[in-house]
Amino acid sequence: MAPQAAEEKEISRVVSKLCAMRIDQNYQDLVQKVMMYLDNELSESAERDLLKELRSNPAYMELLDQEQSFRELIRNKLQRRKPSPALVQSIKDKIKIVAPI
Repeated sequence: MAPQAAEEKEISRVVSKLCAMRIDQNYQDLVQKVMMYLDNELSESAERDLLKELRSNPAYMELLDQEQSFRELIRNKLQRRKPSPALVQSIKDKIKIVAPI
């Protein structure tokens, strides 16, 4: 392979890798925004922008649906155990030590 062809091939490989990293970062940013949306941590304008973006892409909407379903499952199917009185007292005692009244 000629040196120029090898160089072009390497450049192409690096560009492809950078594009894939950028796409992955964009997806991670989207996931973060979806989590913030479900936690009611977005401003009204950020929420509007996110919903517009989600509606423009069925795969994005599926991400939101999956996360909502997962949260619903956890909320409805998992039983919360009550902490033991000893644990509660231990935490209260530690709070008193750190922040004496």
